[in-house]
Amino acid sequence: MKPLTTEEVESQLKELDNWNFEDNQIKKDFSFDNFKEALAFMVKVGFEAEDLGHHPNWSNVYNSVSIKLNTHDADNKVTKKDIQLAKAIDKIYKNN
Repeated sequence: MKPLTTEEVESQLKELDNWNFEDNQIKKDFSFDNFKEALAFMVKVGFEAEDLGHHPNWSNVYNSVSIKLNTHDADNKVTKKDIQLAKAIDKIYKNN
């Protein structure tokens, strides 16, 4: 998979909800009312990621989830696959 240029990533970020691009990855922090909601979100994202064959770098502390996306097979750079997963994650968060 071919990495996106910086300009392409920045253009794609306009279609996402508050994702940031730095250190060759796109990232976003999510907040929830409690741990159960954060965990449920992670499970839903996990199923979507598996369906897309792409998996996030993420962490969870109590009611927050931090997600970072880049493509390991593309020299750890951002690809269309990352943008696709970020869009799916935003949709899951909005419907959570």
